[in-house]
Amino acid sequence: MLVHRAYRYELDPNNRQRSFLHRHAGVARFAFNWGLEQRISLFKQNHGKARFTDAMKQHKLLNSLKRSHFPWMYECSKCAPQEALRNLHLAFQNFHRDRKKGKRVGFPRFKRKGVRDSFRLTGTIRFDERMIQLPRIGKVRIKEKRERYHDGRILSATVRRRADRWFVSVTVEEDIPDPTPKSGNAVGVDLGLRTLATLSDGTQFANPRALGRRLKRLRNLSKNLSRKKKGSRNRERAKLRLAKMYLKTFNIRQDTLHKLTTYLAKSHSRIVIEDLGVKGMMKNRRLARAILDVGWYEFRRQLEYKCRWYGSQLVIAPRAFPSSKTCSSCGHKKRELSLSEREYHCEKCGLDIDRDLNAALNLVAASWSETLNACGEDVRLCDSYGFAKQISVKQELNISPEH
Repeated sequence: MLVHRAYRYELDPNNRQRSFLHRHAGVARFAFNWGLEQRISLFKQNHGKARFTDAMKQHKLLNSLKRSHFPWMYECSKCAPQEALRNLHLAFQNFHRDRKKGKRVGFPRFKRKGVRDSFRLTGTIRFDERMIQLPRIGKVRIKEKRERYHDGRILSATVRRRADRWFVSVTVEEDIPDPTPKSGNAVGVDLGLRTLATLSDGTQFANPRALGRRLKRLRNLSKNLSRKKKGSRNRERAKLRLAKMYLKTFNIRQDTLHKLTTYLAKSHSRIVIEDLGVKGMMKNRRLARAILDVGWYEFRRQLEYKCRWYGSQLVIAPRAFPSSKTCSSCGHKKRELSLSEREYHCEKCGLDIDRDLNAALNLVAASWSETLNACGEDVRLCDSYGFAKQISVKQELNISPEH
């Protein structure tokens, strides 16, 4: 089957190449802001009744103005402003789509210099063993040996700056063999704050607390930055130290989630997780920071595409499913269960068990799968509790229910 995968590498540019990277990021930022200003002015001229233009029309208009108004844009690849306008068009499409659904979404905003600098390139992109060739920039050394692609076709390369480091994400279209169905046991996964995940087999994965353990250091760095004079070199150094700490926090969280989701997708035939209402949980101001620090949405996102890659099934339990309040032994359901109760005690059968383990056992016991067709279509997995999740696997698979 055809899949799109992104391989990320850290670049090791020299001073000349670093200057070119900054220029391309600046051109992409300018094109995005220019296109956004054009759309806003067009909307105001027509008193809110005009439809927004598209990326192709804006790119043609920008090309007609390059020679007379923006000759410095010729120093960079034409792909940088073109892809930036496409990103702007996509941002407006998402904005209008979510507004029609009744969601409260923000209007696309102007980009600032030095904040999330990035640009995307297409065209001639080649790899050597330790080098990558980018349009108009040339061959740039990478800090690690590249992966061997499975005769994949390179679609694009996105270059981003994080702190003082430059990274390139190469999107490759690969034709990989259809995944073979996993023969391992089904597993229920209960996500938490004290422990990142508790499996139904009793395995627990610790929460790295990437932000919580560095919060004091981040506060000191932020306070140090606010005391520096704007425009001074000391302020730039303080800003860089703070950015490096945030990057380290991000890397620790991503590394933990990638290792956990890869282990689950490769080792189990069926994975059952809950559909958590993170937005509602965020209203609790005492738990909001800890919930964001765990990264529950990122865990689910990674698990969804990795299950398709490795041939396992992902079942999402509905939010109304009482996994924590139900006894995993006799099925008795409690009316109330406070967050402070870490041990589950059943008044009916006398079971004493860890709260998270009890929830994981209920998840795996209450799910059962139907036969998946061999055409690779979406199949709904349902049971008496109302489990329903669209799964796409290009294999015929039979799994008997486990209790």
